[in-house]
Amino acid sequence: MINAELRLSLLDRSRIRTGETEAAALRGTVERAQHVERLGYDRFWVAEHHGVPGIAGAAPAVLLAAVAGATTSIRLGSAGVMLPHHQPLVVAEQFATLSAFAPGRVDLGLGRSPGFTAPVRRALRQNDPGPAAGRESAAGSDSAGGRDEAADHAAAADRAFAADLAELRAFLGGTAEVTLHPQPDGPVPLYVLATGSGLRIAAELGLPVIVGGPLLGVGSDPEPGLAALAGYRRGFRPSAEQPEPRVAISLDVLIADTAAEAADLILPEARAMARSRTTGEFPPLEPVAVARAAARTPRQQQYLDRTAAAAITGTAAQVERRLAELLDRTGAAELVTAGSTFDRAALAASDASLAALFGRP
Repeated sequence: MINAELRLSLLDRSRIRTGETEAAALRGTVERAQHVERLGYDRFWVAEHHGVPGIAGAAPAVLLAAVAGATTSIRLGSAGVMLPHHQPLVVAEQFATLSAFAPGRVDLGLGRSPGFTAPVRRALRQNDPGPAAGRESAAGSDSAGGRDEAADHAAAADRAFAADLAELRAFLGGTAEVTLHPQPDGPVPLYVLATGSGLRIAAELGLPVIVGGPLLGVGSDPEPGLAALAGYRRGFRPSAEQPEPRVAISLDVLIADTAAEAADLILPEARAMARSRTTGEFPPLEPVAVARAAARTPRQQQYLDRTAAAAITGTAAQVERRLAELLDRTGAAELVTAGSTFDRAALAASDASLAALFGRP
C-alpha cells in the first residue's frame, strides 16, 4: 500500500498534440491543474523549455500566474526554472510576485539544463563548453588535457550554480544587499532538480531535491541512484528552511483498465523521445494508433523501449505495487508524476486513478 501521508504532485510540460494550437496546449495545462486540485493533489508543477517544437511551456512564472488565477488551494511550483538562463534577482522578483497573488502556495524548483539545441543555447547567451568538455577528441578518445579542461569547466559550473542558488535564497529571505520588491507573502521554498553534482550542492546548501530519470533505476540498475541519494542524505547540512534532507521523485506514471492500454498511453511520448534522440526534433504528441503504426529504425525502437521501461504503467493494482516499492526504496516524501499522452480524457482518468491510490478523495 502507498502511504497516504506522502505528497502527490503532478508536473505538466504543456505538451502540444497534433492538430491543436500551442495556445490550446497552455489552456490544457490550466484545465489539468483545476482537475487535479479537485482530485486532492498537493502540488502542480510546470517546467521551462525553450525552442522545443512539441512543448508550449517556456515561461514558468507566467504560466503559474494563469494557474494561480484558476485555482484556490493547490500548491504551485516550477520544476523547474533553469537558473543559468536568468539573473537570481529577476527570478526572485517573479516568484515573489506570484506569492502576492497566491499566498502560501508558491514553490520554486531550480535546475540548470542547457538549451535544447546549439541555436537555442546561443539565444540564451549560454557559452558552449567546447569539444574538450565531455566529448571525444578527434582521435576517438579523451586526451589528458581534454579531461582536465572538462573537469575545470564542470567545477566552475558547479560553483556558479551554488552561488546563484545562495544569492536567490538571500533575495527571498531578505538578507541580500538589494531589498526585494515585492516582498514575498510568506516563505517561497526552494527545491533543486538534481542529478550528479547537483545532489552535493543541494546537500551543502540544505535544500530539498527532486530526482528523476536514470537516478531512480526504474527498468535498470537501481544501485547507482540509491548510492547517490545516500550521499545526499549523508552530506546534508541542515538549514533554517529545511532541517533535514528531503527527496521527491519524478517519473512518468500512467494507469488504465488493462496493462496493454496503459502501455499504449506511454507510446506517443516514447516515440517523441525516440525521434528527439535520433533526429534532433521533439514533435507534438500523436494519437496512439499513429505512433504504433509509424515506421521506426532499430535505434529509434531502442530509445522507445528505454522510455517505456523508465515509466511505471499498468492497472491500478500493478502501479500501486511498483510505486510502493520505489517510494520505499528511495525514501521519497513526494511523488511528482510527469506522465503525458495524446488522449486528454485518458490522461484525466489516469490522474484520477493515481489520486485514489494515494487515498485522495
